Amino acid sequence: MNDDWRNNPKLAGMDRSKLDMLQNLASQGSSKGANEMLPFLMNAAAQGKKGGLKFNADEISAIIEVLKMGKSPAEAQKLDKVVNLMKMMR
Repeated sequence: MNDDWRNNPKLAGMDRSKLDMLQNLASQGSSKGANEMLPFLMNAAAQGKKGGLKFNADEISAIIEVLKMGKSPAEAQKLDKVVNLMKMMR
Protein backbone atom coordinates (compact mmCIF):
# COMPACT_ATOMS: atom_id res chain seq x y z
CA MET A 1 0.00 0.00 0.00
CA ASN A 2 1.26 3.44 -0.92
CA ASP A 3 1.59 5.66 2.14
CA ASP A 4 2.46 8.94 0.40
CA TRP A 5 -0.63 10.40 2.09
CA ARG A 6 1.42 10.53 5.32
CA ASN A 7 3.52 13.31 3.77
CA ASN A 8 0.52 15.48 2.93
CA PRO A 9 1.08 18.99 4.32
CA LYS A 10 -2.44 18.99 5.77
CA LEU A 11 -1.27 16.32 8.20
CA ALA A 12 1.97 18.09 9.14
CA GLY A 13 2.50 18.19 12.86
CA MET A 14 0.12 15.33 13.61
CA ASP A 15 1.43 12.99 16.26
CA ARG A 16 3.24 9.91 14.91
CA SER A 17 1.03 7.53 16.90
CA LYS A 18 -2.05 9.03 15.24
CA LEU A 19 -0.49 8.64 11.80
CA ASP A 20 0.38 5.03 12.61
CA MET A 21 -3.22 4.37 13.66
CA LEU A 22 -4.43 5.94 10.41
CA GLN A 23 -2.05 3.75 8.41
CA ASN A 24 -3.49 0.69 10.12
CA LEU A 25 -7.04 1.87 9.38
CA ALA A 26 -6.15 2.55 5.75
CA SER A 27 -4.78 -0.97 5.41
CA GLN A 28 -7.78 -2.60 7.05
CA GLY A 29 -10.36 -0.36 5.40
CA SER A 30 -9.08 -0.64 1.85
CA SER A 31 -11.10 -3.80 1.28
CA LYS A 32 -14.30 -2.43 2.82
CA GLY A 33 -17.28 -1.45 0.71
CA ALA A 34 -19.18 1.79 1.24
CA ASN A 35 -21.88 -0.01 3.26
CA GLU A 36 -19.23 -1.44 5.62
CA MET A 37 -17.43 1.84 6.28
CA LEU A 38 -19.70 3.33 8.95
CA PRO A 39 -19.51 0.35 11.34
CA PHE A 40 -15.79 -0.01 10.59
CA LEU A 41 -15.06 3.65 11.35
CA MET A 42 -17.25 3.67 14.46
CA ASN A 43 -15.37 0.65 15.81
CA ALA A 44 -12.02 2.24 14.93
CA ALA A 45 -13.01 5.46 16.72
CA ALA A 46 -13.98 3.49 19.82
CA GLN A 47 -10.70 1.56 19.77
CA GLY A 48 -8.69 4.76 19.34
CA LYS A 49 -10.50 6.36 22.23
CA LYS A 50 -9.75 3.33 24.42
CA GLY A 51 -6.11 3.66 23.45
CA GLY A 52 -6.07 7.32 24.46
CA LEU A 53 -5.94 8.75 20.94
CA LYS A 54 -8.15 11.78 20.48
CA PHE A 55 -8.33 13.75 17.27
CA ASN A 56 -9.29 17.42 17.36
CA ALA A 57 -11.67 18.97 14.83
CA ASP A 58 -8.85 20.34 12.65
CA GLU A 59 -7.15 16.93 12.51
CA ILE A 60 -10.41 15.24 11.57
CA SER A 61 -11.06 17.77 8.81
CA ALA A 62 -7.54 17.31 7.44
CA ILE A 63 -7.89 13.52 7.48
CA ILE A 64 -11.17 13.70 5.59
CA GLU A 65 -9.70 16.02 2.97
CA VAL A 66 -6.72 13.69 2.49
CA LEU A 67 -9.03 10.67 2.22
CA LYS A 68 -10.98 12.43 -0.55
CA MET A 69 -7.89 13.15 -2.65
CA GLY A 70 -7.81 11.01 -5.76
CA LYS A 71 -11.34 9.76 -5.25
CA SER A 72 -14.10 10.08 -7.81
CA PRO A 73 -16.84 12.61 -7.03
CA ALA A 74 -19.18 9.71 -6.21
CA GLU A 75 -16.68 8.19 -3.76
CA ALA A 76 -16.05 11.59 -2.14
CA GLN A 77 -19.81 12.05 -1.77
CA LYS A 78 -20.11 8.64 -0.08
CA LEU A 79 -17.33 9.61 2.31
CA ASP A 80 -19.16 12.86 3.12
CA LYS A 81 -22.31 10.85 3.86
CA VAL A 82 -20.41 8.53 6.22
CA VAL A 83 -18.87 11.52 8.00
CA ASN A 84 -22.26 13.20 8.35
CA LEU A 85 -23.76 9.99 9.75
CA MET A 86 -20.95 9.76 12.29
CA LYS A 87 -21.54 13.37 13.34
CA MET A 88 -25.23 12.68 13.85
CA MET A 89 -24.44 9.62 15.99
CA ARG A 90 -22.31 11.55 18.48
